[in-house]
Amino acid sequence: MSKDHKGRSGGSSDAPPPDLKKERDQFLQNFSKGARLTEEFIQEHERVQGRLQHLERENAQLRAKVEADDAVRELLGKIAQLERDKSELLSRFHEAEAVSTQFSERFHEVESEFANMANLFVASNQLHSTLSPRGVTRRIKEVLAQLVGAESYGVYLGNSDSSELVPIASEGVAGDRLVPLRLPDDSRVDEVVRTGSAWIDEEGDPSQGSIEKPPAVIPLSVDEKVVGVIVIFSTLSQKKKFDTIDFELFKLLGQHAAAALVSASLFVQVGRKIPGLEAFLDLSV
Repeated sequence: MSKDHKGRSGGSSDAPPPDLKKERDQFLQNFSKGARLTEEFIQEHERVQGRLQHLERENAQLRAKVEADDAVRELLGKIAQLERDKSELLSRFHEAEAVSTQFSERFHEVESEFANMANLFVASNQLHSTLSPRGVTRRIKEVLAQLVGAESYGVYLGNSDSSELVPIASEGVAGDRLVPLRLPDDSRVDEVVRTGSAWIDEEGDPSQGSIEKPPAVIPLSVDEKVVGVIVIFSTLSQKKKFDTIDFELFKLLGQHAAAALVSASLFVQVGRKIPGLEAFLDLSV
């Protein structure tokens, strides 16, 4: 064996030097540590990334909640404003409704007053539209039936000495039940003739009246002298009470019916002749 061969076989030239092995081990150890650090870094990065995403989601949710809260607050503000507007409109509506109610009530009052005036005008016009005693009597009956609502009644005129009232017209009662009334007799009719004031039952039901207990007795006067009476025995069943227009019609009948009857009677007595001019010459005196 040669020297060189001996040298190679007897030496340790094929084994790594101790320092290279150490360096290798140190390198491998460092590399392994770096790998672990890298892996830990990656894991930490992933955790941070996940946390960041979670925070972004939370932030988005909070932003959405804030925006929703703002929208709710804005909506609540609008609702409050609408409630205020509603209250104001309701207040104006109630004011307008009150004014409308007052206007409607006043309109009905005026309408009622106008209707009453129309009734009085018609009644007065009817009474003076004829110079026939029969025509005047018919007009009186029309006023009593159509405007007052009387169902049964009698019209009486006094005799020359006012000791007796004689029925000259009637409706709703048999003729044999109406007889002349002797005065004085302490009856309601006698009281009306003596006082010149009408007697009217303002509380009772006039539709339940009778000949014995009439609900209304109206005096007929000429120059404040009672010359007769109208006695209402009962009204139509639907007329349960006398009202203001009835009182006005009674007053009108009391003041105009007798005068119309007297005028018509005198006109007939003079042969239906209109008085000459000389009868009016002293009117201005």
